[in-house]
Amino acid sequence: MPIYEYLCQKCNKELEVVQKFSDEPLTTCPECGGQLKKLISASSFILKGSGWYLTDYASKDRKKAMEAEKNGGKSESKSQKTETAKK
Repeated sequence: MPIYEYLCQKCNKELEVVQKFSDEPLTTCPECGGQLKKLISASSFILKGSGWYLTDYASKDRKKAMEAEKNGGKSESKSQKTETAKK
């Protein structure tokens, strides 16, 4: 469910409310009873899991960086793996 932001016209308090798309917008402030104005804000989200461009179709360098991030930054190049195997 999305998070909507409201600003009270009377007390200037900002509210964040989790609401369904089908819910009616809030109109009165729960603190002072003033009129609420719905704010437009930039939402952020992260696409996780398989099936997204970043995880399945991105360039090889991007995939290597993502795998290194998953492994806690412990990524080895081919030359490092070869040298480790020779020892």
